[in-house]
Amino acid sequence: NRETSFMKSIGSLLLTAGLLALVGCASTPARVDHGPIKARTFHFFNADAKPAAWFADGRPDVHPRVQEAITKALAAKGLTKVASGGDVMVGYLIIVSDSVSTTAVDDYFGYDMAVSDLRDKSHKAYVTGNKNPTPYPAGTLLIDLVDAKSFKLLRRDHVSRPIMRQLPNDERLARLQESVDEALKGLIVTQ
Repeated sequence: NRETSFMKSIGSLLLTAGLLALVGCASTPARVDHGPIKARTFHFFNADAKPAAWFADGRPDVHPRVQEAITKALAAKGLTKVASGGDVMVGYLIIVSDSVSTTAVDDYFGYDMAVSDLRDKSHKAYVTGNKNPTPYPAGTLLIDLVDAKSFKLLRRDHVSRPIMRQLPNDERLARLQESVDEALKGLIVTQ
């Protein structure tokens, strides 16, 4: 209905403002861009040695879906996914907030201290700083590209969206792909 749509629009504006504050005051930056990335291949951070966090989503399909969307977006930029040994490593962090709490799913991220910092900043921006009287769950997807040899962070960007739990699967996948595409839209890859 119109009222729900209006409230979601207001919430989106507040979430965006909060995340802009997150970017501006970060000791662990929410955005990094060192210009064009020279690479042909990528691989995801290996999470085999890390057990799932107790607060993790619990749905085994979330990581394959996120990785498929990232793979598609990077393929459009000219990068090919390999199992290991790529020119760049890709990590991603999923942060989920509601009116009470903020959790981070970091199975494929790789930086323990950065996770806490980014989760805390997201919590302050969304939960503490959100003046919306009817807040809704929101998700942030943060994507890193790291040089596989020097381990230098080449690019970090993120996108945030309201979480809509009742969407059909095809719409959910389309929204995920749009989110990943937006997070990686400024990425320039050279060969």
